[in-house]
Amino acid sequence: MDLNEDVKYIKGVGPNRVKLLNKIGIFTLKDLITYYPRGYEDRSKPKNICECINGEEAALEVTAVSKIIETRISKGRTIQKLLIRDETGTATITWFNQSYLKTKFEIGKTYRIFGKINYKYGKIEINSPVFDEITQTNNTGKIIPIYPLTFSLTQNTLRKIIENGLDKLHEQGGLKETLPEYILKEYNLDDINKATKNIHFPSEFRKFESARKRLVFEELLSTQLALLQLKNNNLNDKNGITFNKNVKMSDVINTLPFNLTKAQLKVLQEIDDNMESKKSMNRLLQGDVGSGKTIVAIISAYKAVKSGYQVAILAPTAILATQHFNNFKNILDKFNIKSELLISGITKKKKEEMLKKLEDGEIDILIGTHAILEENVIFKNLGLVVTDEQHRFGVKQRAKIAEKGQNPDILVMSATPIPRTLALILYGDLDISIIDELPPNRKEIETFAVTNQMEERVNNFIKKQLDDARQAYIVCPLVEESEDEESDLKAVVSLYEKCKTEIFSNYRVEYIHGKMKQKEKDEIMFNFKNGEIDLLISTTVIEVGVDVPNANIMVIEDSQRFGLAQLHQLRGRVGRGEYKSYCVLKYNGKGKNTKERMKIMCETNDGFVISQKDLELRGSGDFFGTAQHGIPNFKIANLFTDMPILKLAQAVAVKIIEADNKLESQNNCLLKDLVKDKFSDRIEI
Repeated sequence: MDLNEDVKYIKGVGPNRVKLLNKIGIFTLKDLITYYPRGYEDRSKPKNICECINGEEAALEVTAVSKIIETRISKGRTIQKLLIRDETGTATITWFNQSYLKTKFEIGKTYRIFGKINYKYGKIEINSPVFDEITQTNNTGKIIPIYPLTFSLTQNTLRKIIENGLDKLHEQGGLKETLPEYILKEYNLDDINKATKNIHFPSEFRKFESARKRLVFEELLSTQLALLQLKNNNLNDKNGITFNKNVKMSDVINTLPFNLTKAQLKVLQEIDDNMESKKSMNRLLQGDVGSGKTIVAIISAYKAVKSGYQVAILAPTAILATQHFNNFKNILDKFNIKSELLISGITKKKKEEMLKKLEDGEIDILIGTHAILEENVIFKNLGLVVTDEQHRFGVKQRAKIAEKGQNPDILVMSATPIPRTLALILYGDLDISIIDELPPNRKEIETFAVTNQMEERVNNFIKKQLDDARQAYIVCPLVEESEDEESDLKAVVSLYEKCKTEIFSNYRVEYIHGKMKQKEKDEIMFNFKNGEIDLLISTTVIEVGVDVPNANIMVIEDSQRFGLAQLHQLRGRVGRGEYKSYCVLKYNGKGKNTKERMKIMCETNDGFVISQKDLELRGSGDFFGTAQHGIPNFKIANLFTDMPILKLAQAVAVKIIEADNKLESQNNCLLKDLVKDKFSDRIEI
C-alpha cells in the first residue's frame, strides 16, 4: 500500500481539485486520510418541528405538502419556497437561485432535512438546508464530519474524496498497524484501520471518541519517544566538556551595576553545575519578556571563555544580534574577552578576516544570525552554544551548530513562556530552567482594551507621549488591505499614509513589515532605536527582543486577531526604559471569547498565566506552529484538552525507553519505524 501515492489518482479528484487539495496541504493519500475533521454535525437524530429552537441546526423528517413555488426577486435572482410538515407542525423551506430543485420534491413524499431554524413572525423558516429522500443517507441520517476548507472546495466534495480514499485503502488491504500489539491491548486502543475509518465517518460518537483517543495517543507517544531518545543520546555522551571549577561566575556578577534576582542566581547555579559536570549541558532557559535572560547568557559565556573555550550566540535577526553584541561587549570587554558580530551586512573582506581569526582562536565570542550555521564558519575550540528565541530555530539547526565543536554545552533561551508541563513535553530533550521573577527596576506596563470609538482619544494620548520626547509603536495584523471588502483591518502601508499625512503629520513616521528586505528592516529598526523615528507602524516583525528604552507606548490594531501569547510578546517591546509605559489594545467584536481575552491582557503581565489561558481559549493547534519547535505540528492532539492522554503517553514512553532505549527489540520495531517516519527530517535519532 503506497501512502505516498499522489492524491490525483483518487477517484473524484481532477486537475482542478488537485490544486485545491494542495492548497490545504493534501498532496498524497496519506495527507488525505490524516486530514482530520475539525468537528461533527449529528444529523442522525431527527426532531419534531414543534421541538425546534430558534437559531439551532436540526435534523427533521418531513413530508412535502406543496410543490416548490419559484418567485423572481430581481434580474437573475430567484427564490424557491417549499411547505413541509410533520405530525407536530408546519414549516417553510427557502432556497435562493436553485431552480433545479423544482423537480426534486413530490407532494406527499417524505424527506430528511438538516438546516438552521429561524423563527419569523411566529412561523418556522429553514434556509437552504441539505436534504435526502427518506431512503438515502448522502447528507443526513448520520454523523457528518466538518473539515477545514479552502474556497471553492465544498464539504460534500471533500467528504466524498476522503471516502473514496478510504475505500481504495480497504481494497488494497488497509493500513499497516503502527503500534505494537502489547500497547493496543494494555491501553485498550482501536487498531489503525478502525480508528482511521471512525475518525472520519463514525456511526456514533462513542466510536469517534475511541478512534480519537488512539490517534492522539499515537501522535503524542511518537513525539515523546523521539525526544527521549534525543535526550538519552545527549546523556549517554560521556565526552562532554568539563569547564574549569576555578572560574567563578561571581567575578562578573560582582562587577554589575545592578543586583541579580533570586531567580537569575538560581538559574546560574544550575548552569554552573551543568558546565562543571562531565556531561554536555542541554538546557532550556525560559523567562518572561524582560526577565533578564541575556545577562545569564553573558555570565555563562564568561565561564566558558575563561575555561579556554569559544562561545557562539545565535540570534534570529541582525538587529537582535547587534543588540546582544553591544550588551556582551559592555560587560565582558573589561575581562579582555574578544567578541565579534557576524551578520549578512558585513563586507566580504571583513568577513574573511573574522573567519580566519575565529579559526585561529583569536575571537572568544561570535554573535550572529543564521550566518553562523554556514559551513565556512569554523571554530578553533567551541565550548558553549546559546540560541536565542528558540522557536525560530528547530532542533536540527541546534544540532548543526553543535557539530561545530566537540559536544559543546547548549543553552536555549525562550521568551515565550509556556506552562512547565508543556515545556517538559515540547522540550523533552532539554533540562528546563525558569526565571520566574522580573528585575525590580522593570516597570509594569499598563494595558487598556478599547473599541474603535476611542480612536481619537488614543491618538491624542500617543501625541502627548511623543510631545514628551517618547516614541511609539502601532502594530497591525496585515500588510495590505484585505480582498474582503467587509474587512476593516488596518494595513500597515495604508495606515502609514494616513498617519504621515493626516493624524501624525507633525511627527517622524515610518513603517516596517515582514515582506521588506532584511537590510531595509534592520535600517529602520536601527533608526528607531537611535531616536530618529517618533512613530513606527509595524506588523509583528517587531515582536522579537529588540530593546528601545525610549519607546513607552504600543497600540495594537485589531488585537482580537492575535493570540494572547503574541500580544504579550508585542507588549514586551515597551516598558524597557525608565518611563511609565502603556499598551492599548484596540479590538472589534462583542463575542464572549474576545472580551475574556482582552480582560486577561489588562489584568496580568505574567506570561505564564497568559500562555495557559491562550491554550485554554485557542487550543494548541494555533499556539505552536510547525516550525516553532522543530517537531511536526500535531494533526489531531490538543496539548491543553488532551493533557490526560499526554501524561499517559509520557509515562508509557519513559517505561519503553528505560527498557529499550534504542527501540531495538522485536516488540518495539513498529515504534522505531513510527518515530523514524515522523521525525527523520527534523531530529537525528
